[in-house]
Amino acid sequence: VQLQASGGGLVQAGGSLRLSCAASGSMFSSNVMGWYRQAPGKQRELVATYTSGGSTVYADSVKGRFTISRDNAKDTVYLQMNSLKPEDTAVYYCNAKIVIFPSRVENPYWGQGTLVTVSS
Repeated sequence: VQLQASGGGLVQAGGSLRLSCAASGSMFSSNVMGWYRQAPGKQRELVATYTSGGSTVYADSVKGRFTISRDNAKDTVYLQMNSLKPEDTAVYYCNAKIVIFPSRVENPYWGQGTLVTVSS
């Protein structure tokens, strides 16, 4: 199973970016999918998650600016980031809890990370 993230880049403060993360491989289902980020010198932190049932969780720092969505048919999760701030600068990591084939065991997986840089 692999998670392939894309969509990072350089943007000015106030701008927008959209991240995508697609899961692929031998799996039955992807349960919780989401995004974490790690800024230089800081610990990795939750940004947003989306369950297969449609529930979402957001970090307080991104509420009202970021929107997580999901295409269950494509096992893909998106993060629309608006009104970006310099403090949003970080490497963003996709995360998913996936039930793998054929064991039906749920395992956590991480994508490779995509850099988001917001200039002031």
